[in-house]
Amino acid sequence: MIPFTKMHGLGNDFIVIDRRGAPVPLDSARISAITDRRRGIGCDQLVLIDPPEQDGTAAYLRFHNTDGSESGACGNGTRCVAAALMAETGGNSVVVQTAGGMLSAEVRAHGLVAVDMGEARTGWRDIPLSEEADTLALPISEGPLSSPVAVSMGNPHCVFFVDDAETVDLARLGPTLEYNPLFPERTNVEVATVLAEDRIRLRVWERGAGITQACGTGACATAVAARRRGLAGNTVTVSLDGGDLSIEMRADGHIVMVGPVATSFTGAFAP
Repeated sequence: MIPFTKMHGLGNDFIVIDRRGAPVPLDSARISAITDRRRGIGCDQLVLIDPPEQDGTAAYLRFHNTDGSESGACGNGTRCVAAALMAETGGNSVVVQTAGGMLSAEVRAHGLVAVDMGEARTGWRDIPLSEEADTLALPISEGPLSSPVAVSMGNPHCVFFVDDAETVDLARLGPTLEYNPLFPERTNVEVATVLAEDRIRLRVWERGAGITQACGTGACATAVAARRRGLAGNTVTVSLDGGDLSIEMRADGHIVMVGPVATSFTGAFAP
């Protein structure tokens, strides 16, 4: 049997499989079966904990969407696994490797977990886009949505600012926007309403997963996009369907995300 842990950050849920002790071969089809909410365990993303590849790090984290595709970054998934790794050692901080680089995390007051997601990238090649375009106002329109901001947090994001995020039919618009040809690697889609300089209401369509209760990299990307547009300050509370994340945009360009994590249950499944 293969052991796993089910965790979530604000309802953004993950199946976590630890492969540091023994290999667990997983292809796209098996990942899709495991993450299926009706026929499998069910989650937004699957996180694999692999042995570290660099000194000073606790593990190498790999993130997979429910369609089996691999994602370069996952903020809430990183916070969840970082919390588990810190609980193993009794420490208050940890450094992990991801495809997007090394990320540091720490425990804060009231059990909240913060992760330094590194610097946001806003150049068109860094997103990446299929051709040169103004990442502050992309030439994209779909229904009531237009002129989004593009941001990469290790994965691509397309942020639309709207008067009322609640009224946007994200279930209908999300799939089309995810596959917009301007994004060769597809994109996450955010619809955001700025409520104040320090508060944003956000709903997210995640690439390869669909609508989720929360998205850590999406919250980071939206805070960055709002600041680029002059709509927000350096610290923003982002209110998602599952709850609030605090996003701190530091003077050195690093983006720090702070929020709660939880373990739902543990179990094992047949190979």
